[in-house]
Amino acid sequence: MKIPSNVIISRTDSIGDVVLSLPLATVLKQKFPDMIIGFMGTKYTQSIIEACSAVDFFIDVEDFLTNEITLAGQKPQCIIHVLPRKNIAKRAKELGISLRIGTINRLYHWVMCNKFVRLSRKNSPLHEAQLNLKLLKPFGIKTDYSLSEITDLFSLTKISELPKKFADLLQADKFKLILHPKSRGNGREWDLNHFIALIELLDLNRFQIFVSGTDAEKEFLQPLVDKVGHKITNLIGLLTLPEFISFIAACDGLLASGTGPVHVAAALQKNSFGIYPPMRPIDPMRWQPIGKKAQFFVLNKKCNDCRPAKTHCACTQAIQPSEIKQALELICQR
Repeated sequence: MKIPSNVIISRTDSIGDVVLSLPLATVLKQKFPDMIIGFMGTKYTQSIIEACSAVDFFIDVEDFLTNEITLAGQKPQCIIHVLPRKNIAKRAKELGISLRIGTINRLYHWVMCNKFVRLSRKNSPLHEAQLNLKLLKPFGIKTDYSLSEITDLFSLTKISELPKKFADLLQADKFKLILHPKSRGNGREWDLNHFIALIELLDLNRFQIFVSGTDAEKEFLQPLVDKVGHKITNLIGLLTLPEFISFIAACDGLLASGTGPVHVAAALQKNSFGIYPPMRPIDPMRWQPIGKKAQFFVLNKKCNDCRPAKTHCACTQAIQPSEIKQALELICQR
């Protein structure tokens, strides 16, 4: 296969999914330093894509679907469909992109793609980031990466300076911990009362605790603010995504369910703590945070009891605040 001079990596869903796709850009840039790499996503994920030094251009998916696209003045030569979407695959063919890489198990790819990778995510024992890298097989480069190898492949080095009003909140002599209770419906969330209990357990002489969330989550998080608001710094609804990324980079750790911010923290080599259900395919085997200081909490069992419930999970709630406290104190001591 002739190696293209530019490529579009297409991943148009949530923050965590995008973070776990960034290693494709890094690997391609390492192997082909002169290759121009565009990463297609949504306006919501634009900031995290632009923070990756291996990506040359952000491409808005809506722009791709309606307009002619160029990369440094060149017509796109290759697209990698990391997240399969029929309308994107159709548009890529319409635009005459010569190399269109997709998985073989999507029927519409048979018509709209011309280079195939045999890949099934549903029953695979591999992590999402490992599965994503399999899509680089047509380039004739290594695609079998361990999780420890992927740790250094996120390239999140283009971080904006944290605005002074947020930088001034940080206390240098304490472990700065962000608690992010909500997940925009993308995970089995830890109960809010567990977060409250954890806050009450932590020594405020050693920990500075921030609570983050979107403006839309204020109402849900208000009981926490009412109960322990005097022990936290409330950031709910105050940070844009670029500011939130910069704030994570300035802190020491972040605790959340298996949602985007925990992957951002891990990729930034911060202490990241993910809480997961023991249920495939949303368990840590597939979605744990990847980083030198990343860890996760999950019951040592296999369970499908909560599969019909899209949000609640008894196994997730069984993880106790004291367990998280112990892990935090151990790291704080180090």
